[in-house]
Amino acid sequence: IMKSKTAYVELYTRFKDVYLAVSPETGSLLYMLARTNKAQHIVEFGTSFGVSSIYLAAALRDNNNGGKLITTEFETSKAARARANLTEAGLIDLVDIREGDALKTLSADLPASGIDLVLLDGAKGLYQDILALLQGHLKVEAIIVADNANSCPEYVEQVRSPTGKF
Repeated sequence: IMKSKTAYVELYTRFKDVYLAVSPETGSLLYMLARTNKAQHIVEFGTSFGVSSIYLAAALRDNNNGGKLITTEFETSKAARARANLTEAGLIDLVDIREGDALKTLSADLPASGIDLVLLDGAKGLYQDILALLQGHLKVEAIIVADNANSCPEYVEQVRSPTGKF
């Protein structure tokens, strides 16, 4: 069901109270990637309660380059919790939380100067579609991180293809 392009709505509705967060080690890795890349514009697919958003926004704050994190969450109650967590962390001013289907929320209003880092951590079956939405906005040196990519073999095949754009 996690690989489905349609059943994710039911799945994530059922998981609305489930804490789906990155580990501290993964959070530290995301922070270091954003800092090392001097990321200014980051897009995150799958906010959940905002734990990974906190690591990414903290890196933007420490990069001190006027950066912004655009993050998307399908489930309204999780977006509210993420907003509260980011507010408590003092990072909400660096984050644009977009509620709803990411195929819609990420289809417009992306940074004109390009995206430095992408975190794919939502419905695995949508990784290819989300990447297609963002592809024309990625900087050449952009970093793409896909959590649990092994759950989406088509995505892995696409990004590893020697004839592909990644």
